[in-house]
Amino acid sequence: MVPLSSEIRVLHVVAPARLGGLERIVTMLAAGQRKRGVHVAAVLTPGDAPDHPFIARLQALDIPVTPLVVGARNYLREYRSLGSLARRFRPGVIHTHGFRADVIAGAVARAHRIATVSTVHGFTGSGRYTGVYERVQCIALRRADAVIAVSRPLVDRLSRAGVPSERIHCLPNGFEPPEQILARSVARQELGIPTNAIVAGWVGRLSREKGADVMLDAIAECDPIWRLSMVGDGPERDRLREQGEKLGIGHRVTWHGAVEDAGSLIGAFDAFVLSSRTEGTPIALFEAMYAGIPVVATRVGGVPDVVTSAHALLVPPEHPRMIAQALEEIARGRSAATQRSALARERLLHSFGAAPWLAAVDAIYDDVLTKPGRLQRGIGLDSQRRAEAGAGNV
Repeated sequence: MVPLSSEIRVLHVVAPARLGGLERIVTMLAAGQRKRGVHVAAVLTPGDAPDHPFIARLQALDIPVTPLVVGARNYLREYRSLGSLARRFRPGVIHTHGFRADVIAGAVARAHRIATVSTVHGFTGSGRYTGVYERVQCIALRRADAVIAVSRPLVDRLSRAGVPSERIHCLPNGFEPPEQILARSVARQELGIPTNAIVAGWVGRLSREKGADVMLDAIAECDPIWRLSMVGDGPERDRLREQGEKLGIGHRVTWHGAVEDAGSLIGAFDAFVLSSRTEGTPIALFEAMYAGIPVVATRVGGVPDVVTSAHALLVPPEHPRMIAQALEEIARGRSAATQRSALARERLLHSFGAAPWLAAVDAIYDDVLTKPGRLQRGIGLDSQRRAEAGAGNV
């Protein structure tokens, strides 16, 4: 019997940031599902729409994408635009990613009797209205046909929020290696890092949940031989720069901003630090493991499911001094750090490959579409229209 997932069409819906872990996961999914006629709807505000890197990346991979440019809170227009796209594309599954997509696209899917799957990449836990947004998101998720949680703590969080446990699937992100990892000397030249400098690398969005402020405090606690490369941009950029100056480490920190294909440059660093307060399954951690770079990471979210003390130095969140101590341990014990890095890379390739991850997502689609009652209602608009056409020929 041919799996249903080989026959259905999937519409991914996301309101993308410039380029982060969520956007890369959606890109990997869409690329892996290209043969079945996948489509991506990217909800953008007018200020973000021009030359958006997420759109450019999908187009470069020949993945069909429709930018839907709407105002920041023009939800009715967004609903209508997504409904129009669904009628044209006729998907069997609408796969949503993030708060806005879960709420608006989820409602569109239900209105058109299309199966819904959501991937919950994580909750930020910060921001003035975050609690309200997350409660609204969880209400929408209760009505999804399936919810993919990328870490075990997210499963618990969703269950407590009332999402039926039988609809939650714990599936950590998969990893597809970048096209290239630049040699250390080349990567350092690209980033403007001196050849002999000892550098900790930090990659992520400059927002509170990612703990960039904790990283700055950690460097201030470190032996002054350590420098810090901060790769990324975000709403806390100016405040973080000010923090670095107040700590007296401004001359030891390089702010690179958002860097395209940052994963290819991780080989420039002597250590990679993930200082997050909350996480799902971080793609930057995967990239550091693949590059064979010693890792220091906070024990949050799905991180302990990816690495143990055999693969990385794990510390509690909000403990900059322990991050500093871990960096100094790496500097003192190069041999042990190298061994951990080798084991981390081996674990990544063995346990988090893209192919089994894509197969697991396909299995979730099949499970949703073969549930009792789903086939009787019709598998999305495509099947519904075929049924209508058949009835007209009787």
